[in-house]
Amino acid sequence: MSGTILCVDDEALLLFSLKQELLRKFGGRFCYETALNPQEGLEIIAQALGDGARIDMVITDWIMPGMRGDAFLQRVAQILPTVPAVVLSGQAEESCVEELREKCNLVGYLEKPHKASDLFEIIQRELLAES
Repeated sequence: MSGTILCVDDEALLLFSLKQELLRKFGGRFCYETALNPQEGLEIIAQALGDGARIDMVITDWIMPGMRGDAFLQRVAQILPTVPAVVLSGQAEESCVEELREKCNLVGYLEKPHKASDLFEIIQRELLAES
């Protein structure tokens, strides 16, 4: 059974575009879930785990209403400590990014607008290297 890549961003158009990029590149290798805010992302994770599904990666924005990306990834790391995470943003603080690399399995930070090939390279390295 394939795992899920969870994408969290408060910009609906960006989420739609990101999901389309991932579908074109990786097709059915993964399920793709999207959330418009961190709370919705946490609910998707809880639902997936309750259903016995697997979350393979979390891709998130940094500045979102209600909870910043760093706080969201800290919550994710409490639930899924080994799941790799990627931040897509141009507004993250460097010290926070370094802390997330150590504590929350942050494997990539890409500035918006990101290059799809850079994101694909991270996913390939982190999720498909053994395939």
